[in-house]
Amino acid sequence: MKNKAKMNAVERVAKYIFIVCAVTQIFAVISITVYMIAKGTPAFNNVGVFQLLFGTSWRPTAKDPSYGILYIIFTSIVGTSVSVLIGVPIGLLTAIFLTKVANKRLAKLVEPAVELLAAIPSVIYGLLGLMILNPFMYRLEKIIFKDSATHQFTGGSNLISAIIVLAIMILPTVVNVSSTSIKAVPKHINEASLALGASKMQTIFKVTIPAARSGIMTGVVLGIGRALGEAMAINMVAGGSVNLPLPFNSVRFLTTQLVSEMGYAEGLHRQVLFTVGLILYIFIMIVNLVLQKLRKEASIDE
Repeated sequence: MKNKAKMNAVERVAKYIFIVCAVTQIFAVISITVYMIAKGTPAFNNVGVFQLLFGTSWRPTAKDPSYGILYIIFTSIVGTSVSVLIGVPIGLLTAIFLTKVANKRLAKLVEPAVELLAAIPSVIYGLLGLMILNPFMYRLEKIIFKDSATHQFTGGSNLISAIIVLAIMILPTVVNVSSTSIKAVPKHINEASLALGASKMQTIFKVTIPAARSGIMTGVVLGIGRALGEAMAINMVAGGSVNLPLPFNSVRFLTTQLVSEMGYAEGLHRQVLFTVGLILYIFIMIVNLVLQKLRKEASIDE
């Protein structure tokens, strides 16, 4: 009876702790949302919704300032989307290789290396991109545009460099979560597929991956979250100019916009930067809601 009473007491305490944690999280999300709306909406009235969202000129310190962020929004959408299209397939195939193809000795060597990539600070990725990737891109840029009189050379700091760095940065998250999900698929499902005459590759891609897709979607969500929220590494390799998101253009993302100018901005300029943060916040929330819905549908199908 005493042991049962202790267990009941522990369960009650745990229940209250969980409730407090859940309420704290809900309160934090609501507080952040309210704060971002309160700080980010005044610029719409002072600048104008159309000029702010559809303007292409960003000159906050000019005598006649302009605050158009259309190119910045496009750059974030294009850069994040392409990096995910590159990073997710590579990460998923790497996870399949480590869990289903590679021998145990090789897998034990590669898995810690992948985990180490996740622990590397963002600024290190940016530094490596600045010292290795950008010079390579500059040489490529000179080869492609050597006879062009209109191209503005960026020293290799361009959209392609930013996409490559982002794709590398999301790899560890996708690989680790996908590997865990694939390993969690019951063995009898794979064995049943093999017993029915399916090959190993058919079993992997037509049985194992569909069975693990809910967990794989979680890895994709986390990877996209890191790509959307990255600022420091991208600020070091993308160039920082407000341009159309073309491959060899120096560009600026929503996150790097905040990092680059929030330190010295004031007045209307500062208000607009809070609006940029609000747009980024809305963008992240929409992407997460869509992906969460897809993940729930995948869980139901399983």
